[in-house]
Amino acid sequence: MITFHAFGPMWGLPDPSGFVMKTEVQLKMAGLAYETQYGALDRSPKSKLPFIIDDGVTVADSVHIRDHIEQKYGIDFDAGLTPAQRAQAWAIERMLEDHLYWAIVYARWSGEANFAKGPADFFAGAPDEVREGGRQHMLMSLYGQGFGRHDDATVGDLARRSFAALSQALGDGPYLFGREMSGVDATAFAMVASALCPRFESEVRSAVEAFPNLIAYTDRMMTRFYPEMASASSTRLTHA
Repeated sequence: MITFHAFGPMWGLPDPSGFVMKTEVQLKMAGLAYETQYGALDRSPKSKLPFIIDDGVTVADSVHIRDHIEQKYGIDFDAGLTPAQRAQAWAIERMLEDHLYWAIVYARWSGEANFAKGPADFFAGAPDEVREGGRQHMLMSLYGQGFGRHDDATVGDLARRSFAALSQALGDGPYLFGREMSGVDATAFAMVASALCPRFESEVRSAVEAFPNLIAYTDRMMTRFYPEMASASSTRLTHA
């Protein structure tokens, strides 16, 4: 049995972490039985979530968890893709995880209002100095990455470019590479759903709302993988 470590439902999302959602969707795509435990950051080899424990083997980082699933269980999430499409899928994942993710982090952590409505929850019950120290650590990470050196409008524009590229890749198809899902669909769903979270007013959320096909796509994925949340999901609340 696989034990899947996550933060848990929050802010109208299956999980506040896009990486956690990505991994859970891939576990569901693989049809693998798993149990979910919340928290346990101190047990994660990389002090981040998600991580899994599978028959005593601990695997951290969503990319490496996918590798583990494919190798151990003989699953190829990209079985229907050509070599060129596999390369495109990797490039899309890197755009989402190494670029768009940071725009979402910026939207949640940089402004006082959004921080108070969201990330401050992670420090509930902690002294003010711990909460502020945690926020400053994330702001320093954003500054080092680069987005922390921009204003809201600039980050929104950069996010819009990534959403526009993803929208073009999706087109009118139900999934990114046609009628069948591939591994990258888990990532795309997780990051777009995170950006659409109605709790946070931001230029990043406004940017993705300009692409109806991405909203419809995220609704389809939410209905398929989280039907218990679909009627009140973040995406439906966004364009209701």
